[in-house]
Amino acid sequence: MSNIVSINAQNLQQVLGETSQQKLVLLNFFSPQSPDCIGQAAILDKVAAEYASYIVVANLDCDTEQALASQLAQQVGLQTLPTLVLLKDSAPVDLLAGVQSEAQIREALAKHLPAQQDLLLEQAKQALLKSDLNAAFNYAKQAYEIDSGNARIKLVLADICIQIHKVDEAQALINTIDAQEQDAYFNNIKAKCEAALEAKDSPEIKEKQQQVEKYPNDLELKEELSILLNEAGRKEEALDVLFTVLQKDLNFNEAKPSFLAIIASLPDGDALAAKYRRKLYSILY
Repeated sequence: MSNIVSINAQNLQQVLGETSQQKLVLLNFFSPQSPDCIGQAAILDKVAAEYASYIVVANLDCDTEQALASQLAQQVGLQTLPTLVLLKDSAPVDLLAGVQSEAQIREALAKHLPAQQDLLLEQAKQALLKSDLNAAFNYAKQAYEIDSGNARIKLVLADICIQIHKVDEAQALINTIDAQEQDAYFNNIKAKCEAALEAKDSPEIKEKQQQVEKYPNDLELKEELSILLNEAGRKEEALDVLFTVLQKDLNFNEAKPSFLAIIASLPDGDALAAKYRRKLYSILY
């Protein structure tokens, strides 16, 4: 269900009353004939999408709902359009008269919403539920950068790191959790990390590595080794092995598509991806 609604006489009580008991309601007095109102509406749409779990934007078209707008305007002391009224528990908690910048709107919201790192952590969890690991990692990483001492943030980030095969990073995060904060969730993430670490150095990988050492010019063996390394989360090593294949034969089997697929599987902005893209370009051009 969208968290952007149009206010009318039929849903007024529900939105300003019941909904404001659960979420922060942004009552937006506007006119679709006003460029200022249209510009601010775009900002509100953006904010609504980011804080879907916490806010509802309630748009009141003062042109089509004149009687209702007049009634509410007297209650809040409306003098100009656009005007934004923030309501919590059925009562106004803030009023922003006139055109507001995105920064001003966010500053007002910050007074009434959870801390930024908590919002980011919630976004990370929601992304995880949707299996969007890339977004989950970026949200959790941002939360960690704001509050690096928060055990819950560290554990969520560690969980995500395990799932995207950044097991060493996950282990480093787990190692910083104090004893008094080691609850059932901690034990679950720790067990997952230990299993992932064990899988990183499987007998199959060791055997394939020995074969590659014995037959260093066998490109097929190297390709097979890269597959095993990638499955175990050892992406840099997998890329390194594949790069040696590409240096010998740029079109060997599935080496190049596999190389690009591993890069694509890395989170946005990952330094490893940039490094190996440059290495590939160095032999392409």
